[in-house]
Amino acid sequence: MRMILLGPPGAGKGTQAHYLVEKYGMYHLSTGDILREAKEADSELGRQAKAYMDKGELVPDEIVIGLVREKLQDPSVRLVGFLLDGFPRTLAQAKALDELLDELDQELVAVVNLEVQPVTIVERLAKRRVCRECKASFHLEFNPPETEGICDYCGGELYQRSDDQEETILRRLNVYQQQTEPLITYYDQKGLLVNIDGERSVEEVSEAITKQLEELTDKHDCA
Repeated sequence: MRMILLGPPGAGKGTQAHYLVEKYGMYHLSTGDILREAKEADSELGRQAKAYMDKGELVPDEIVIGLVREKLQDPSVRLVGFLLDGFPRTLAQAKALDELLDELDQELVAVVNLEVQPVTIVERLAKRRVCRECKASFHLEFNPPETEGICDYCGGELYQRSDDQEETILRRLNVYQQQTEPLITYYDQKGLLVNIDGERSVEEVSEAITKQLEELTDKHDCA
């Protein structure tokens, strides 16, 4: 299975990525993880990425694509397939990924797009709390800690991340709408897009994704 997971911040991509990786045995290629690994690595691309990250600047597309190339060329990733999460973010990145996949003789099976309304996203993220120690995540309404302000797992302090404050959330949504939403049309025109109602429960969303992917796989096998 080779696929991309799209959706605005707060749509539940991380939760669904974990589910999909476990179910299909794919390699989870998260841009954030790739960049963190690159920062710690002593490779040429890693040093280049680190230089930008240390200054708080966005890592240029050519470096990110180079790092993705390294992962996709890995024999273990080629064997089990991949789930791209957080990449591509722009049309330029999507087109560069197309070229890379052509070069590596690989094809995407699906692009799953989680559809969630902005008002739901604001509510989800504004009520999220994260542990300062173990980074466990809670939700004041749907998954509250047993003791207010205290992590159930390690006893650490729970806090609201700065990017989970309403004003910041709205800015993040605006950036997503401008930069990433055009990918929905792009992949729809390629016949790869699978739209999923992300307003439902985690379990219902997971079941809907599985059903759509199985139908796609059946069609691909019969083609």
